Amino acid sequence: MDKDYILSCFEKQKKGLKENPLRFYKNRITALKTLQKNIKLMEDEICEALKKDLNKSKTESYMSEIGLVQSEISYMIRHCKKFAKPKRVMTPISQFVSKSYKLACPYGVVLIISPWNYPFMLSIEPLVDAIAAGNCVVLKPSATSSNVCEVISKLIEKTFPPEQVVVVQGGREQSSFLLELDFDHIFFTGSMRVGKEVLEKASQNFIPVTLELGGKSPCIVDETANLALAAKRIVFGKFLNCGQTCVAPDYLYCSSKIKDKLIKEIEKQIVLQYTDNAIENENYPKLINQRQFDSVKKLIKADNVLFGGKYDEEKLKIEPTILNSNFDAEDMEEEIFGPVLPVVTFDSLDEAIDKVNSLKKPLALYIFSSSKKNQNRVVGLCDFGGGCVNDTIIHLATSNMGFGGLKSSGMGAYHGKVGFDTFSHYKSIVDKKTWIDLPMRYQPHTKMKYKLIKWFLK
Repeated sequence: MDKDYILSCFEKQKKGLKENPLRFYKNRITALKTLQKNIKLMEDEICEALKKDLNKSKTESYMSEIGLVQSEISYMIRHCKKFAKPKRVMTPISQFVSKSYKLACPYGVVLIISPWNYPFMLSIEPLVDAIAAGNCVVLKPSATSSNVCEVISKLIEKTFPPEQVVVVQGGREQSSFLLELDFDHIFFTGSMRVGKEVLEKASQNFIPVTLELGGKSPCIVDETANLALAAKRIVFGKFLNCGQTCVAPDYLYCSSKIKDKLIKEIEKQIVLQYTDNAIENENYPKLINQRQFDSVKKLIKADNVLFGGKYDEEKLKIEPTILNSNFDAEDMEEEIFGPVLPVVTFDSLDEAIDKVNSLKKPLALYIFSSSKKNQNRVVGLCDFGGGCVNDTIIHLATSNMGFGGLKSSGMGAYHGKVGFDTFSHYKSIVDKKTWIDLPMRYQPHTKMKYKLIKWFLK
C-alpha cells in the first residue's frame, strides 16, 4: 500500500478527531452493532479465508476466532454506556466544597498491529475495544495470512468510514512506516523480537504501548492429577491451530512419577481427537508457511521422538508430536509455535516452581493437580501472565477478565473492561464550587493557617 495514501488516511483521522462521532457512546454502540451484523453476513467468507491460510475447519474458525469476536462485541454493546460514564470518587475535606470524578476519554488515533496465527480474532478484538473507547483506528493485519487480510479489509470498508477505521495492507515496509507516525497509542501482538522494535520506535515519540507477546508457557502436571482428563485438555490446548497459539502449552513439565502414564494418555487422546493419521485429517490445520514449517520440523530428531514425528512438506503439515526433552535441548530454547510438545520432568513441586521462575516470564501457565495446596502454590508463587487450573487456553475466552502478559511476555492487557481502559485516558477532574473559598492555602501564611492545614491533611 502506498505510503502517501497511508499518511493521508492518518492525517484525516487526526484532523477529524474533534468532530469524530465515536466520541459519543451511542455512536460507538451503533458502530459495534453494524460490525457485528457485517461479521455475521460475511461469516462464510471469513471461514473460507481461514481455511486457505491455516486450513482451519469451520468449527475451529468459529470457536477460536469469529465466536470470540462476536462475544466481545456483545459485551461491549451491553457495557459501553456504563464504562463511558464519569466515575464519581470521594473528595477530601481539604477540597471543600467540590466534587471529584474520573472521565474516560479516547486516546485519539491508535495503531493496531496484528499477527497471522489468529488473524481475524487478534485483529478485530482489540479493534472492538478501541472503538468502544471512542478511538479512531489504523489497523495493520499480517500480510502472512493474506486471505484473511483481504477479508478484514473488505469488512472494515463495509462497516466504517476511513475517517474512523482504515486497514493498511502490506508487509514490513508498511509496518515500519506506520511506526514512524505520531499515533496516540500503539497496540501490538506478535513476537518478542518485533515487540522490542515497536517499543523502541514508540519511545521516541512517548507513545503509550500495549504489547501482547508470547514465550514458553509451561504445563505442570503433578502426581495427583486426573491423568486421563489432563491429557484430553492438554491435547486440545496444544494442538489447536496446529500449535500456532501464543498461549498453547509450550512444554509439558510433569512429575517423574507419572511421566510414562501421562504420555500414554496423551497418545490416546491425539488419536481420539485427530485420528491415527492427522496429516490426512482435513480438519487438522497446517503450518502457515514454509518458514514456519522448517523451524518446527528441525526440532524433530530420530532420538527424541516419543510419539508422532511424521510430516508432509507439500501440505505444510506436521502431525502432533511428543518429544523427550530437557532444559538444555534445542526445543526448550525458544517458543515452538507448532505441534511439537517437549516433555521434561521434576522430582518435587518446589523444584518445578523454582525452575519456572528462573526462566523468562511466560504469557501463560497451566497446572493440573487434584491438590488444592499444590494448585495454590503454583498459581501464587510462579510469575506468568494468566492461566488455568486443570485446563488450558480457556482463560482468554472471557470478556470478564483481562488478558495479557508481563515483562518479556507482554505489557498491558485487554478484553472487556480492561480493554476499554487500555484504549482510554482517564482524566481526573475536581469541580470546585464558587460560593465559598477557604483562605488557608493562600499567602500570607500564619500559625493558624498552618494548624488548619495540618488538621485538614492528617
